[in-house]
Amino acid sequence: MKTLTKFLAVAALAITSLSLAADFPKGSPKFEHSLRSALNDAKKNGKPIVAVFSAVWCGPCQVMKKDVYPSAEVTAYHDKFNWAYLDTDDSSNEKDAKKFGVSGIPHIQFIDAEGKAIDKQVGSNSAADFAKTLEGVLKKVAK
Repeated sequence: MKTLTKFLAVAALAITSLSLAADFPKGSPKFEHSLRSALNDAKKNGKPIVAVFSAVWCGPCQVMKKDVYPSAEVTAYHDKFNWAYLDTDDSSNEKDAKKFGVSGIPHIQFIDAEGKAIDKQVGSNSAADFAKTLEGVLKKVAK
């Protein structure tokens, strides 16, 4: 009986975690849930990718999700990028996390339309600072 109770508790936590991971505040960019989808979009529209490696248990990740991505400063950049929100606890994102050397989160990888790394940010920051980072990435892509 203890095993069944433990299993049900873990299952409930997993379901709750998945629902929280997909719950984005109003005004957030349109996040894809796989890097493959974002790369497909990038190949069609030529825009770079913002790949956010995150997890529901990561406090700084959730602050970025709630306060930074939907902020007025960052909203100006929503349509200039393809966005992907990649849960590091989801095994389907493991290969991409390894490819880009994700060892701490939030890890935000900036990728060109061909799938090559442009830049990265590890850790959280303010909406204003993140907007400056996005502007810098666009300048690198324009070169």
